[in-house]
Amino acid sequence: MTEMVNRPRAAQQSEQTDWLVCRRCQGLLYRKRFDRFAGVCPECGWHSPMTAAERLAKLLDDGSAKPVEPRPAVHDPLTFTDLVPYATRLAKARSATGLDDAVQVAHGAVHGHSVVVVAMDFRFLGGSLGSAAGEAIATAAEAAIAHDSPLLLVTASGGARMQEGVLSLMQMAKTSNAMAELDEAGLLTITLVTDPTFGGVAASYATLSDIIVAEPGARMGFAGRRVIEQTIGQRLPEGFQTAEFLLSHGHVDDVRPRPELPRMLANLLSMTRPAGTGWGHSVTDPVLRDPGLLPEKPVDEVLRTARELARPTTLDHIDNWADGFVELHGDRRGSDCPAIVGGLGSLDGLPVMFIGHQKGHSTAELVKRQFGMPSPSGYRKAERLMRLAAKLRVPVVALVDTPGAHPGLEAEEQGQAAAIAECLRTMGGLPVPVVSVITGEGGSGGALALAVADRVLVSENGIYSVISPEGCAAILWRDPGAATRAAGALRVDAGSLLRLGIVDGVVPEPDGGAHRNPDAASDLVRRSVVAALRELRARPGNELVAARRARFRAFGLAGA
Repeated sequence: MTEMVNRPRAAQQSEQTDWLVCRRCQGLLYRKRFDRFAGVCPECGWHSPMTAAERLAKLLDDGSAKPVEPRPAVHDPLTFTDLVPYATRLAKARSATGLDDAVQVAHGAVHGHSVVVVAMDFRFLGGSLGSAAGEAIATAAEAAIAHDSPLLLVTASGGARMQEGVLSLMQMAKTSNAMAELDEAGLLTITLVTDPTFGGVAASYATLSDIIVAEPGARMGFAGRRVIEQTIGQRLPEGFQTAEFLLSHGHVDDVRPRPELPRMLANLLSMTRPAGTGWGHSVTDPVLRDPGLLPEKPVDEVLRTARELARPTTLDHIDNWADGFVELHGDRRGSDCPAIVGGLGSLDGLPVMFIGHQKGHSTAELVKRQFGMPSPSGYRKAERLMRLAAKLRVPVVALVDTPGAHPGLEAEEQGQAAAIAECLRTMGGLPVPVVSVITGEGGSGGALALAVADRVLVSENGIYSVISPEGCAAILWRDPGAATRAAGALRVDAGSLLRLGIVDGVVPEPDGGAHRNPDAASDLVRRSVVAALRELRARPGNELVAARRARFRAFGLAGA
């Protein structure tokens, strides 16, 4: 029979049998099967609590974990007593858990990838953040820098340790400063949110990571549900503060079941390993740079082909090209726009940040994705991913296909213009290679926000314009039916864009357009992107920024 000391508290065990009872569905669980599912109920998906030791054992490769010991912290600095002296509480917690405090730190590997892991143990005074826990977090950050390794934080906490008073409060600043040092060192940080994560932990290091992943049903917030309901005198909705709620509101990047976490973490950790110097040399560049090689096409045909629903979308391209792609969600400000998607993936072995507009292949998908028209949160998500790419020193590949930024009352209330402007400024200053491809429609500033790049390419049947042809016709011709005439006058087609110098080259498409053979079309775009990155990635970041700014500085000058 398995020892009970490190078993999750919530799975009620019988000392006579190997059966457990699920706290959520009350179903009987066979212990060995429950363990194979990493403490997840196979019937209802409930994730049981885990100890810090269990977390480290489940996440790290066998035999790889080496403890990281923090410096000694103060013991009962206030000689605090409530119903029980704090010193007595500490002694009981240490006796019951076998731990010195609520945080354990280890340096190890996930699928062979080096990582420093912080694991919190809720059994120890509710995983509260006191001086010892704060020191452990800061020590973990220093260890990550020393080993040049990413930091993974596994959180489980009710908040600050009140018995240590203001010293507990100071740990929020200590740990936040430690996270800032990791940013300055360019090291990836990941938070795994487990149930519960509240108070000072949520309001400091837990939410400062580059990537935040949560277990299903895990709750995170500053104040707890009861406190909020008592304060505002209202009943909160079901699911409030759960992982799923946080994902829909843009506060976490993903929600993943526990058995999937090691593989997902391995994919993310692999993105910190640069490709070799010979990367991409076997790829033939298909890009056309001579406008004379492009066939003349009626502008109405170009418009129609650019908008074909069967053309590959951003997610189609990523699915065709990228290994280990992890989509990242949310602007971290309260929303996750479905019209822009992005995340980290490996392009032929090169870690890349993919960002792009997402439409769809059906009416239902178009509606769900806002017809590929981003709201301000979409641009803020894109900007967040751009900054992460700069920190990790990985190239950005942006795929543009949008009629334009989403118009409307809510978009204006949320600062649509400012969100686009921030994207333009951020992308222009990225010290990493940036390649943008207009794969379909490139509508106005909503498209340009993802196209301030070192290399700007357009698919053969793509279009790029200051305004939609329909909008231009309505304003200048006062006739929406004059869209074809407006499109011709605006020179929106690939050949015209190449002659004007707006794009650096044209990606050819299969006969009849990308929608006729999406896989072949996608491969042509992939090869074009690889060829561009192959040239750019050898250049220093400051040179990339200077050349990119000079490129856009020259547009509109006489003789340029």
